[in-house]
Amino acid sequence: MIKVLTNTSIFIKDGKISDTGEEVIIPKGHFAVPGFIDTHIHGSHGTDAMDGTFESLDNIVKTLAKEGVTSFLPTTMTQEIDSINKALNNIANYIEKHNNIGQPEILGIHLEGPFINCHHKGAQPEKYILKPTVESFKKFEEESRGNIRKVTYAPELDNNFEFTKYLCEKNIIPSVGHSSATFEEVENAVAFGLCSVTHFHNGQSPHHHRTPGVVTAGFTLDELNTEIIVDGIHLHPNTVKSVVKIKTPNKVTLITDAMEAKGLEDGNYQLGGQRVIKIKNEVRLESGSLAGSVNTMENSIKNVMLFSGCSLEDAVTMSSTNPAKDLGILSRKGSLDIGKDADIVILDNEYNVVKTICRGQVAFEK
Repeated sequence: MIKVLTNTSIFIKDGKISDTGEEVIIPKGHFAVPGFIDTHIHGSHGTDAMDGTFESLDNIVKTLAKEGVTSFLPTTMTQEIDSINKALNNIANYIEKHNNIGQPEILGIHLEGPFINCHHKGAQPEKYILKPTVESFKKFEEESRGNIRKVTYAPELDNNFEFTKYLCEKNIIPSVGHSSATFEEVENAVAFGLCSVTHFHNGQSPHHHRTPGVVTAGFTLDELNTEIIVDGIHLHPNTVKSVVKIKTPNKVTLITDAMEAKGLEDGNYQLGGQRVIKIKNEVRLESGSLAGSVNTMENSIKNVMLFSGCSLEDAVTMSSTNPAKDLGILSRKGSLDIGKDADIVILDNEYNVVKTICRGQVAFEK
């Protein structure tokens, strides 16, 4: 089980957790946990990864530390190819030139779409959806300069699972999402390396007693890790409880799927060129479909404990350890072990973030 530290100190040296060096004292009644890793986030505080500008991406980076995020995957969405390429190129530039210590680190890119099924498109514009092919993906891969780390796609459209196999060869996480796949189609894709379910239960074929789909596969197949949005809107609290109980915390990853309206007042916003409306904690298209969330990782931690009854240790496993493991970076992130990046979050006794340290430097403090 992941360690949560209290009533002690952590030492930092050269941006790493050490047994000597600068001392970080954990105040009485507070907890130190490894920094949260959000592997599915589109935007925050008025900007979106698809804007394709330094200013927009930098704004997202700068706003995440206050919710305890120390690293993340900016997430694209289904759009015209030129817009996706612009976003990919911009993120790659930021990683190469501006991924500074003392701020949340961009670990790569989550490509959500355009290789999805129109029958479960959700808030993804249908006219830009493409069939998953290696040839099409290679062009995105080139624009990203090899920084794509995760791809959400519909495996039932993958001819002979060539796309799935290619992603695995490149050490990219294949994740089923916005998919109408049957249980058997998911199971077959798993045999070729499929290992994740994007925003479990949302935008996918449901669990049905006669026609089991993606959700059934997500519950049943141990190879599949499941992303969940824990805002109390995308999933009923008892559904969250069932996911954590059945999959266990070791196979669940907390995400926000947040978009540009996060942190802002109610009103009209944009998602992929579409008008969306934020009312309180919900964001929807004019059609009524959910259009991402305005949730934070801080709130996700609180909610998953409230909804499922899990411990703080389990919540941190789902917010920090599992995404690090999935991305193949557990050797440097995901826990407070000596030698790892000093990505540290201090929580008070109500689990509010009071300090965020990114690679050894304070990025946020109340």
